[in-house]
Amino acid sequence: MIKRIQIRINGRVQGVYFRKGAQQKARELMLKGFVRNEADGSVYIEAEGAEDKLNEMAEWCHNGPPIAMVAQVMVNEVPIRAENDFEIH
Repeated sequence: MIKRIQIRINGRVQGVYFRKGAQQKARELMLKGFVRNEADGSVYIEAEGAEDKLNEMAEWCHNGPPIAMVAQVMVNEVPIRAENDFEIH
């Protein structure tokens, strides 16, 4: 079943290649959507795809790239939007 989730990651997650790592992981999992830095220092992701792949993406976010220090991950389901790729905004 195809779903879409939003993920907000807090901690030391900007300036540590989190967005690039998230893009690589999402493309590996064949997910569509985007990742962006937020003004409050968090990273925001919207990803769409198979439920098991979304779960894997959310799990990856609990660690992120090697130099990230993740303090909190929040996941919510959101309405599906048709996208063609996973991009960095």
